[in-house]
Amino acid sequence: MALLTLFLSYPAFVGLLCALVFFVSYFATGSGKSALKWPPGPKPLPIIGNLHLLDIKRQDKSLLKFAKEYGPVFTLHFGFQKTVVLTGYEAVRDALVNFTDEFVDRPPIPIFEEIQHGNGVFFSTGELWRTTRRFTMASMRNLGVGKKFLEEQITEELGFLIESIKAFEGEPFGLRTFTMAPTNITFAMLFGERFDYKDPVFLTLLKLIDEVMCLLGSPLLHLFNFYPFLGFFFNDHKLLLQKVEEVRVIIRDYVKASKRDAQANGLRSYTDALVFKQQEDTSKKETLFHDDNLIASILDLVMAGTETTATTLQWAVLLMMKYPSIQEKVQEEIGAVVDLGGWASYEDRKKLPYTNAVIHEIQRFITLLPHVPRYTTVDTHFRGYFIPKGTTVIPSLTSVLLDPHHWATPHEFNPGHFLDAEGRFVQKEAFVPYSLGRRNCMGESLAKTELFLFFAGLLQRFTFQPPPGVAISDIDLSVPKTTFTLRPQPQLTCAVSRE
Repeated sequence: MALLTLFLSYPAFVGLLCALVFFVSYFATGSGKSALKWPPGPKPLPIIGNLHLLDIKRQDKSLLKFAKEYGPVFTLHFGFQKTVVLTGYEAVRDALVNFTDEFVDRPPIPIFEEIQHGNGVFFSTGELWRTTRRFTMASMRNLGVGKKFLEEQITEELGFLIESIKAFEGEPFGLRTFTMAPTNITFAMLFGERFDYKDPVFLTLLKLIDEVMCLLGSPLLHLFNFYPFLGFFFNDHKLLLQKVEEVRVIIRDYVKASKRDAQANGLRSYTDALVFKQQEDTSKKETLFHDDNLIASILDLVMAGTETTATTLQWAVLLMMKYPSIQEKVQEEIGAVVDLGGWASYEDRKKLPYTNAVIHEIQRFITLLPHVPRYTTVDTHFRGYFIPKGTTVIPSLTSVLLDPHHWATPHEFNPGHFLDAEGRFVQKEAFVPYSLGRRNCMGESLAKTELFLFFAGLLQRFTFQPPPGVAISDIDLSVPKTTFTLRPQPQLTCAVSRE
């Protein structure tokens, strides 16, 4: 309606703009047969490009349909933006691994430009990205990622989550309850302390993260990214920026406290590590670790570092409700390996092939993060096509995780995808929920450890069932809630104690 109002207000201007865009689109890019040999794709319409052909809530599924017609490399027009899409394991891996330097940058997405202004670790580029990512990876290792200490911390947090679930005494409760434990692990790493589940700061951060993630999936937010010059017509991006600023206020308080106390308390958190680094660089005329980059880097990890594992755990419980025979088989396997009253360790995954396969299949099946766009750093010749410098590229992870050439039943939940004929666990090359190449997920090691320990521990203590009056057939997995990630629709579960 906002776009229609604008068009009616300026008919002569819009008519001229439509004619110009149509002329340029038709003769320069439409057929894919120009001298530059762009990848093929559907003919764009003036102003809207190919937006009329996309399911704005499930863009990833729309891309799969285009791939059947145009092949694994094709061109789409998102409004005025010309974008190259890569689908299927071979094309995506080729780009992100064999052409990693050419496809390593992020495009200037309007909403993230407004939020981070080129800072942080996820949407930054060039030397600032390389330096910040390298520092963040080193800091995470120093804080225990990949070490026994962190596994003990996760197991301790699992105990708090289990006590929280026991308090429901078998009555229905929301899947969002499972977000608290993995979120607390991230917060402990970022701020140096875990929160009580009733702590007002913790609850405020949970609420703000949830609101931000939901707004990032809003159709109006997508329209803002396609047509940022029409931002004054939309409100979602303004509300999003307001919510992000509320998170920044909390982060600034932690940074301020770290600057005041870090020397006395030592390095206990990622925030402390950033502050130490900034203080080391005080003698330099220019440092990449200025306050704006500190806040942006922490903000990136607050958002992405909590959303992905927390949402995957919700899906895991929902899928066990949907497939009780699989849940029972996992419980039997864990019971045969782990001592009564003890916890499964991360090392135990080698003795629990079926449990490990189920966790991997959960991640494959849910296609949590369909894609995060890239940006060509130089003019690139790729698979017979020319992609100019500064082109937005979408490597579709959904298309890899559902690639029929690599998965026997790609659209079914089937742990057998990760098992051989003898029931041994098999790692698959097309399992890429954390992406590939130098822009892969920095928290992959932490996420794998968390998912295994939380999932195994929860199924050791509980059997998850639908609430009374809800049949297994009523559990619908086909229409996820589109936020920054693909979340399950809000649903209830009952946790029946196995003790």
